[in-house]
Amino acid sequence: MKKFFYHQFISSVLWNLFLITAGSIVFGIGLKAIAIPHGFITGGISGLTLLFYYVSGLMSPGLWYLIVNVPIFLIGWIHVSRRFFLYSLYGMAALSMAIDLIGFTLPIREPILGVLAGGVLMGAGTGIILHSLGSAGGMDIVAIILNQKFNVRMGTFYFAFNIVLFAFSFGFLEADLVLYSLFMSFISSQTLDYVLTIFNQRKMVIIISDCNDRISREIHSRLRRGVTFLNGSGAYTGRDKKIILTVIHNYQLKRLEEAALSIDPEAFIITENTFNVLGRGFSRRKVY
Repeated sequence: MKKFFYHQFISSVLWNLFLITAGSIVFGIGLKAIAIPHGFITGGISGLTLLFYYVSGLMSPGLWYLIVNVPIFLIGWIHVSRRFFLYSLYGMAALSMAIDLIGFTLPIREPILGVLAGGVLMGAGTGIILHSLGSAGGMDIVAIILNQKFNVRMGTFYFAFNIVLFAFSFGFLEADLVLYSLFMSFISSQTLDYVLTIFNQRKMVIIISDCNDRISREIHSRLRRGVTFLNGSGAYTGRDKKIILTVIHNYQLKRLEEAALSIDPEAFIITENTFNVLGRGFSRRKVY
C-alpha cells in the first residue's frame, strides 16, 4: 500500500511541477550567477542561445532560449507524449523566467572555480528536471527521444553535441573562454549522469559457493531480496554447481557479505555496479 501511494505521489502533477521548478532555479543560478559573468557558454540549447546573445547583443538570454526552442518543441510534439510536451512547455517557461529573474552574481573570481561550480549546478539542475515527467526544452527533448529509442546516455549525448557547439564557438569567442566552457560542459554532463542514476544505482552480486542453498535462504530472510540460481560448472573440477545471482541496494552490500562469508568463508563473491534496475522492489520504467 505504501509503495502504491509513493508511485502515485511521484507521478502527481504537483510533484513534477516542483521538480521542474526547483531544477530550473538551480540551473538558472549556475547560468546567470556564474557562467554569464565569466563569459562562459554552456552546453546544449542554452549554450547556443548564449552564443547568439554574446554575438548579437540583442534581447535577453531567456528570450533567445524561448525562440530557439520552437522547432525542437515541434519534434517533441510528434515523437513524445502530450503529457511530456505540456510539462516541458512549463519547464521551458520556468527556466526562461529563472534565467531572466535571477539578478545576483556569486563572488567567484577564479575561472576554474567558476567552471566547477557552474558545471555542478547546471548538471544538477538538469538532472532534477529530468527526474520529472517533463524537461526544460532544448536538447533535453532530443536527448530523451534518443535515450528512449536507442538507449543513448543523456550525459554522453550532451557532451557530443557540445563538442560541435564549442568547435563552432572558436570563431566568435576567445580560445580560453571556449576551453573553460568545454570543461564546464564536461563537469555538467558527469553531474547530470550521476544525478539521474543516484536513486537507481544498485549492486549486482554473484556468489559461487558449495553452500548456495543456505546462503540464498539467508539473503531471503535477512535482506528480503530475491535470488536467482544460474547453472554453472567448474572448469578445473568439472562439477556442476548453482551460482547465486542477486541485486541489492548499496547499503545492503556489507550485510550480504557478512551473511555469505559467515556461512562459507571460502565463498567467491563478485560485485558489480548497475546504473538502472527495473522490476519489482526497485524502479519502474519511466514512461513520458
